[in-house]
Amino acid sequence: MDYLYTLSGFAVGAIVGLTGVGGGSLMTPLLVLVFGVNPATAVGTDLLYAALTKAGGTVAHGKKGHIDWSITGRLALGSIPAAAITLWILSQLPKGSNVIGAVISHGLGFALLLTAIAILFGRRLREYASQHDESELRKCCLGKITVVVGAILGVLVTISSVGAGALGVAVLFFLYPKLSPIKIVGSDVAHAVPLTLVAGLGHWALGGVDWSLLGSLLLGSLPGIWLGTQVSAKVPEHILRRLLASMLILIGSKLVFA
Repeated sequence: MDYLYTLSGFAVGAIVGLTGVGGGSLMTPLLVLVFGVNPATAVGTDLLYAALTKAGGTVAHGKKGHIDWSITGRLALGSIPAAAITLWILSQLPKGSNVIGAVISHGLGFALLLTAIAILFGRRLREYASQHDESELRKCCLGKITVVVGAILGVLVTISSVGAGALGVAVLFFLYPKLSPIKIVGSDVAHAVPLTLVAGLGHWALGGVDWSLLGSLLLGSLPGIWLGTQVSAKVPEHILRRLLASMLILIGSKLVFA
C-alpha cells in the first residue's frame, strides 16, 4: 500500500504545483474516502505533512521579502490559541467511540465546501474588496478582524487540516486588497507553518499521526510539486481551478451529508 500512498502524494503534489491549492483539500479526503484511513489519523498526518512542505515555501518567500510579518503575526495570534482550545476539546471527547471521527468528517466536509467557494468566487471577492477598501470598519478594526479570522482558520484547520491554503488566501485578499498577490500568498504560507505544526503535534499527542504514511506521502509529493510548478504555465489555470472546485464540492457534500 505504501507505493499507492506515494503515487497519491505525487498526484496531489502535482495539482498543488499547477494551481497553488489542493494540498489538504485533496489529501485528507483522499486518505479517508479512498484508502479508508481513520479521519483523525488522516487529519493529524496531513497537518504535519503541510507543516513540513510549507516550511520550505516560507523560507523561499522570506528570502525574497514576500511575507508581511505583521499580517502573519495577527493571524497566528488568533489561530494558535484557537487550535490549542480545539485540540483540548477533541481530547475531552469519548475515546474509542465514533464521535471524534464524525466531528472531523463533518468538519472536513464543511471546510471543503468553503474552500470550493473561495476558489470559484475569489476573484469577485477581491474586486468587491478593492472597491470598498476605504470602509470605516476596515479602517478602525482591520487588525482585530484579522485576529478573529485567524481564530476561525485555527479551528477549521485543526479539525479538518483544510483552510490554511485557498481559504486563507481568499480572506486575506478580501481584507488587504491593496497588498500584492505574492505577499498575500507568502504571508498565508508563513502563517500555515506554525498553525499546522501546532495542530499536527496536538493530533500526534492524541494518537492521530501515522509516521510511515507521512513519509510515503512526502516521498511522492515533493517531486510532484516540482513537476506541477514546471508545467503550470502551459495549462489553463482557470479550467483546473474550476475542476478542482467541482471536485471539492462533491467530496465536501458527501462528507457533510453522509
